[in-house]
Amino acid sequence: MPGAFELVVDGTPQSHVNLDDPTDLFFEYIVRMGHVIDQLGSPGQPLTALHLGAGAFTLPRYVEATRPGSRQQVLELEPALVDLVRAQLPLPKGASIRVRYGDARETLGKLPGGLRGSADLVVVDIFGGARIPAHVTSAEFYTLAASYLSATGVMLINVADGAGSAFARGQVATVSSVLDDVAVLAEPQVLKGRRYGNFVIVGSRSPLPLDWMPRLMAGGPHPAAVVHGRPLRDWTAGAPVVHDDSAVASPPPSRSVFQLRGGGG
Repeated sequence: MPGAFELVVDGTPQSHVNLDDPTDLFFEYIVRMGHVIDQLGSPGQPLTALHLGAGAFTLPRYVEATRPGSRQQVLELEPALVDLVRAQLPLPKGASIRVRYGDARETLGKLPGGLRGSADLVVVDIFGGARIPAHVTSAEFYTLAASYLSATGVMLINVADGAGSAFARGQVATVSSVLDDVAVLAEPQVLKGRRYGNFVIVGSRSPLPLDWMPRLMAGGPHPAAVVHGRPLRDWTAGAPVVHDDSAVASPPPSRSVFQLRGGGG
C-alpha cells in the first residue's frame, strides 16, 4: 500500500505505519486498541496519553490524527530505534509527542510528579524481540503505571500468549488486582488457548466504555470477543496474581508465527 511501512526488529514485526493515513491501523490488536481509544471522552477531544514502548509510533500518530492537540509522552528503551523512525517516518509536524529514553519501569518512576493522575490513556506495549520482559508483568509494575491514570483514565495492555493462555490469564488476574474494571479483547481461538495471538487487556478505576465494543469487535476481517464481568472472572479462575518475585517473561512464539502475524505497535 502506498505510504505504508512496517518496522521489523530481529525478525519480529513491531509496527505498521501509513504516513498518508495515520488512522489506517493494520495489525488487528492495534485496531482493537484504536476502537477503545475512540470511546474515550468526546469524539475529537484531546487526550493526555502515556505510551510505554514506541515502535514506529503507530498509536501516538493515531491519537494525534483523531484527537488533535493531545499531549503525549512516549517511553522507549532504544534511542537508535527512535532516531531511525524519526528519520524514515517523520512524526506529524506540530504534534505534542515527547520521547523519554530508558527502561519503561525505571523511567516511569522518574517522570514529573505532576503527571501522576493526569493520563486519559496509558498504553503498555513492551516487547524485547518477541517476548514481554518479566519486570513489566507484575502487580508492582502495573500499580506504578496505573498511578498516572486519571480517575476515568484507561490502560491498554498488549499481551501475547500461546497454547493454554496461562500467561495471559495471569496478566489479567494481575491487572484486575490493581484496577477495578477490566476486560479482554481477543479472537475466540486465541482466548480458548488454541493458538498464539494477542490479547488486549483494558483496565480502569471507573466503569469501562464498553457499550459499543462487542458490536465493533464482531466485525471482520478478524472478529474478536469482549470478555468482561463474570465471564472474565471465570476465565481467570485459578490464575495467580504475578508479583516481582514470581514474574516471568511471556512465552516465545513458534518460528512460523510472524510469517502470518504482527507483533508490536
